[in-house]
Amino acid sequence: MKWVTRARPKTDRIACPWLIKKFIDPEAEILYVDPERVLEVAEREEAHSFDAPEARYTHRDGKCTFEVLIEEYGLEGDPALVCLARIVHGADIAGDEDVTPQSAGLKAIAEGFSAAVPDDQRLLRIEMPVYDALYEWCKRQE
Repeated sequence: MKWVTRARPKTDRIACPWLIKKFIDPEAEILYVDPERVLEVAEREEAHSFDAPEARYTHRDGKCTFEVLIEEYGLEGDPALVCLARIVHGADIAGDEDVTPQSAGLKAIAEGFSAAVPDDQRLLRIEMPVYDALYEWCKRQE
């Protein structure tokens, strides 16, 4: 399945593909497009849209898209994912950086990678291990 979101990803638009590929759709193809084209591309490609205005999966009820996907796909039973979701929430939602001690650091890492790596697909590939590592850390926090 194809999944489409806005170009120039930072926190949520890297965390969500990590979640999608690890827990929802291992064969997922992630498409990054101009923000105003997300819904058009999703319709044309029969793709799931995420983390964009009016996307199928996006921020709702104060939750970031990563949290929404966890709920939508019934993944709340994994305590490590719930822990990671709090970190991602704090890094992604303006004003919530203090939700966890790790959130501000993740936000800094995401912004640094985004500034240093101009190719969105390469950015996704090199940032995936950050989420692997955070997930492993979260497993040990229980």
